[in-house]
Amino acid sequence: MTTESATPLASTGRGTGRIRRIVVGVDGSPSSKSALRWAGRLLALFGGEIEAVTSWEYPSSYGWGVGLPSDWRPDLDAAKALESAVDEVFGTERPPGLTCTVREGRASYVLLEVSQDAGLLIVGSRGHGGFAGLLLGSVSAACTEHAKCPVLVAHGDPEQH
Repeated sequence: MTTESATPLASTGRGTGRIRRIVVGVDGSPSSKSALRWAGRLLALFGGEIEAVTSWEYPSSYGWGVGLPSDWRPDLDAAKALESAVDEVFGTERPPGLTCTVREGRASYVLLEVSQDAGLLIVGSRGHGGFAGLLLGSVSAACTEHAKCPVLVAHGDPEQH
């Protein structure tokens, strides 16, 4: 077993000398906040960086005669929701190397793109759109199937385990 596969979070990436990133999908749901807590716990153990990622997209009915407020800024709303989730999880003691990213697009596509060179992708088991009783939501299922890096699906807080 190579060093990189034995410790994927703390290893350097392909000769770059760069610490690996932990990418975390955050939509403000309790499950995504749990994913952030897992990232914080793993960062404390292995080092590296955390990139908290959220996405936004226009409603599917946009452009079909459905009017949206002219001053509506979904990118700013998404950024506020991300900052609020990060503040709730980490408070004023944010981990060093934490960055927050907001991108337009479907959540699964954005997370798969951002995590292509990451050491780990962490997603919650269900987001805001989840149906009660499902073990995996559509985003977590897509990420586990298509990610180029290991994926951790958070089903609870690390303090509970």
